[in-house]
Amino acid sequence: MKKIVFSLILMLFTAQLFAQDNGVEMADKLRSDGKIYVVVACIVIILVGLLAYLFSIDKRLKKIEKENSHKI
Repeated sequence: MKKIVFSLILMLFTAQLFAQDNGVEMADKLRSDGKIYVVVACIVIILVGLLAYLFSIDKRLKKIEKENSHKI
């Protein structure tokens, strides 16, 4: 019974979110000027850089783990 009441309360809160105005002025301005593509490109470049960094760290850690497992 508690789960049902909790679910209904959550559904009521999310219904209020849909009633909000979706007009984001900054995004509309960037989109109309064509600068939104610059923002998206910067975000993509940052994410690709972070992923490359994480994969390089993972590769180094696997190498260190392999070296340590041979010593034991």
